[in-house]
Amino acid sequence: MAPTVVRDGPYRLFFFSREEPRIHVHVAHPDGEAKFWLTPIVHLATSTGLTPKQITDAQAVVQAHIMEVQDAWQHHFGG
Repeated sequence: MAPTVVRDGPYRLFFFSREEPRIHVHVAHPDGEAKFWLTPIVHLATSTGLTPKQITDAQAVVQAHIMEVQDAWQHHFGG
């Protein structure tokens, strides 16, 4: 299961229900995908198919919606 947290322009933020416990978010774009760690600061974990500009834009989207992502993570996984 991969609940969508936010859609912002061409970016969809989501996470997988059965992945690692460290808080992070995946960002899908028509051209590719990226994964960002949220702590201690938002930073890129991996990316595939995205240009450096798209990665920068994706990171900005994550940062803009960080509270929504963190709230969704807590609601989905608890604690």
